[in-house]
Amino acid sequence: MEVRVQEADFDAGKEMEKIRKRFADAGAIVSFIGLVRDFSDGRKVSGMTLEHYPGMTEKMLRVILEEAGKTWSILDATIIHRVGHLQISDQIVLVLVASPHRQDAFRAAEFIIDLLKTKAPFWKKESTSEGERWVDAKESDDIAASRWIE
Repeated sequence: MEVRVQEADFDAGKEMEKIRKRFADAGAIVSFIGLVRDFSDGRKVSGMTLEHYPGMTEKMLRVILEEAGKTWSILDATIIHRVGHLQISDQIVLVLVASPHRQDAFRAAEFIIDLLKTKAPFWKKESTSEGERWVDAKESDDIAASRWIE
């Protein structure tokens, strides 16, 4: 299982190929790529800056992967999350989950991204025509994460 927080972009195909070659018993690899949108809360967005708490961020991402592995049959998983300044349509985050069965891969990937959005210490500042603004946590993300927490 791999966790990386980086400024550089990533190649999802290469990351998936690494997993596929290592696990011949994988029946599925599910991927999720989060992108920078050009709107947020009804505002036009021209870009964003992502900050994080080094060390603590990676630790939390590993905890999320470990929790996913306790619930679903996972052969391997990768989280790559970018930080720094990003433009519209740039890739922000990659989640890959390999499993013997597609259901486990889909559920684990959804769990990982839902918890990543609410538990990992990232801060987002959007650039808009009205200036820059820090983005508050979204209630919809909290609701999505709450379905996994007992």
